[in-house]
Amino acid sequence: MGDAIFPFEDRRDFADAERGLLATLEPATVRDDDGTVVWDNDSYASFLTGDDPDSVHRSLWRQSSLVTKQGLFEVVPGIYQVRGLDLSNITFVEGADGVIVIDPLLSVETARAALELYRSQRGERPVTAVIYTHSHADHFGGVKGVVAQEEVDAGRVPVIAPLGFMEHAISENVYAGTAMARRAGYVYGAALARGPRGGVGAGLGQTTSTGTISLIPPTVDITRSGQEMTVDGIRMVFQLAPNSEAPAEMHFLFPEQRALCIAENATHTLHNVLTLRGALVRDPHAWARYLTEAIETFAVGADVVFASHHWPTWGADNVVEFLRLQRDLYAYQHDQTVRLINKGHTGTEIAEAFELPPGLQRAWHTHGYYGSISHNVKAIYQRYMGWYDGNPARLWQHPPQEAARRYVDFMGGADAVVEKAQRSADEGDLRWAAQVLDHVVFAEPEYKEARALLADVLEKLGFGCENGTWRNSYLSGARELREGSFGTPAGSNSPDVLAQLPPEMFFDALAVQVNGPQAWDLELTIRWVFPDHGSDFRTTLVNGVFTYVRSGSGDVSLTMTVPRPALAPLASGSLDAARAAGLSLDGDEGTLRQLLGVLDPGDPNFNIIEP
Repeated sequence: MGDAIFPFEDRRDFADAERGLLATLEPATVRDDDGTVVWDNDSYASFLTGDDPDSVHRSLWRQSSLVTKQGLFEVVPGIYQVRGLDLSNITFVEGADGVIVIDPLLSVETARAALELYRSQRGERPVTAVIYTHSHADHFGGVKGVVAQEEVDAGRVPVIAPLGFMEHAISENVYAGTAMARRAGYVYGAALARGPRGGVGAGLGQTTSTGTISLIPPTVDITRSGQEMTVDGIRMVFQLAPNSEAPAEMHFLFPEQRALCIAENATHTLHNVLTLRGALVRDPHAWARYLTEAIETFAVGADVVFASHHWPTWGADNVVEFLRLQRDLYAYQHDQTVRLINKGHTGTEIAEAFELPPGLQRAWHTHGYYGSISHNVKAIYQRYMGWYDGNPARLWQHPPQEAARRYVDFMGGADAVVEKAQRSADEGDLRWAAQVLDHVVFAEPEYKEARALLADVLEKLGFGCENGTWRNSYLSGARELREGSFGTPAGSNSPDVLAQLPPEMFFDALAVQVNGPQAWDLELTIRWVFPDHGSDFRTTLVNGVFTYVRSGSGDVSLTMTVPRPALAPLASGSLDAARAAGLSLDGDEGTLRQLLGVLDPGDPNFNIIEP
């Protein structure tokens, strides 16, 4: 991708990352009620000092040393952030009677610790509102660490979010949540030892906390750009930015404080168009357009821009420059990729040759610590063209294990491939060595020499990565080759999330778990009554397909009444727990047991680096 520009003489980020520091958490560890550590920033801060070692890319070392700075910081008088206590930031905006909380982190425990740190310096102000900037779990999961459900239910604390928040917050964590959570373990280096030869951070933040994920549904939806609210004496002007970094996302200006919250659409890294853990492909064209709109609408009234990750940018001119470069970053990737698509190039070909303009490379915040040009370009190709590159020789390829056996046979057998791969590794062609050794591991998973060599090659690739998520993925693969699967260290499919499933999404989640072949011969009809939702549905399971119709007519063999407390245990497959929570059945209970019997939940321990 050409020679990257590394402006190490530019030290402004270090001053900005430390600006306004009021207090730090000492020690910077957070535990749950059982005493288990769910966050440990000190495990990074203890070694991210001094010059970069040979095992970490110099640019990533710089970024990680910035991101590991933790504590309570003043953004402007009345607006404060706690950074370094989770992957994301939590922001506190002081009002007339209390404090508004923006993005309460991923875990209840880390959010509670952040609120305590804020109050230790600013007093025991009550929480008067919560704002979710977007629908990713690291921006809502800790909400019950700052406010109780009862306070929200009583109307004392509004919870404000962009239109569509609940649909996307739930669907991302439920439908393909098992697979995403397993892959996220690689992306965030969850099982890596922290140190120069292991986890040094993920670029956007160090890693994810592993505490309790909660969810309180919004009570106020922001439905249009230009919408205004005044909460606890604080005036806010909103801009919707759907289908940007998240499917439901928004920016907002505090006019009196001259401060702009840009959510996660402009941070101090190139972000993902498609995350390595998996997600819907994002729209970089819309992303860039929203940043243009933010510049035109808000920049004239902002002296500082802050985000849900990293540190703020101060100064009116700097705010515009920061947003403009971030805008150009996503627009350039989109426009140039589409241009080359129309020249007939494939995603892999475009990614290999793609180069950012020097004017973008000269800014640190455009570097790929979390997203990368390589996988973003392929994602843009996927968004427009799909998985197939048009070459019919690639239309019906063998799956990885069957292809691997044939490749290894063509290349002269496993011993010959390992010997040649060792030569490639010795010559520095690590990408090719990894590619061919992958075939050996998939063809002969127990071949110790191949596993060991592939682990060494992946480790070297990881040591050379500027991108934190690529480094973590390479090193996690090496770890599993050497030590076996570490499974899914932290999932986001929590009881609080499941409890908020609307009936339609609950049924969709069931449908994607039905083992079709096992259900071919079943014909099941059930009526479901949801008293707390004021709705009822008739479901059928025929031909291995589970479908639902609201208030559907026709005979059923079972009627189920599902109060809200029974929904989460039922979604988890626990009939006994659902009964204990109020589930009632009228009719042939065997119908439900047959349905539950053909559900095939995801496997949080599925293999990644081996078949």
